[in-house]
Amino acid sequence: MQEINFHDDVLPLKDKLFRVAFRITFQREEAEDIVQETLIRAWNRRKELSDVKSLEAFCITIAKNLALDAREKKSTQHVELSTEHDQAIASTPYDQLVESERMELLRKFLSQLPDNQRDVFYLRDVEGKSYQEIAETLQLSEEQVKVYLFRARQKIRLQFIKTDGYGL
Repeated sequence: MQEINFHDDVLPLKDKLFRVAFRITFQREEAEDIVQETLIRAWNRRKELSDVKSLEAFCITIAKNLALDAREKKSTQHVELSTEHDQAIASTPYDQLVESERMELLRKFLSQLPDNQRDVFYLRDVEGKSYQEIAETLQLSEEQVKVYLFRARQKIRLQFIKTDGYGL
């Protein structure tokens, strides 16, 4: 059992905790709140930290669970597609511009879908819910969820093909 110095041992984990939370929530503000809550919980249990085998694993577990809880709370809400995450992946300004334009097109195409297809698409492809969870949330059968998802993806794909083929 070693003595844990909160400033030297826990605080340096904040960047790693942020990355874990951001990968789950895809929202910068939410991830920052999760890191803060994780550090508060670690501070409140600082006397017990010397008994923990891996301090890093302990803090990451707290952050992961908080992020999953935050994502679960938003399961019935529509999630706004964020270009912030996609622009972080794009390496050049041109790639960022192309990605931004594609996200705008996706938003436009999604707004043209019927409500049931749009809801299923969001829950499955944006929030990562299972067919069973979507069926329970929207009070549909799993087969109907699959049909709506297939139709939504097909319409969006055809719209992208049409746009890419003929321009805007």
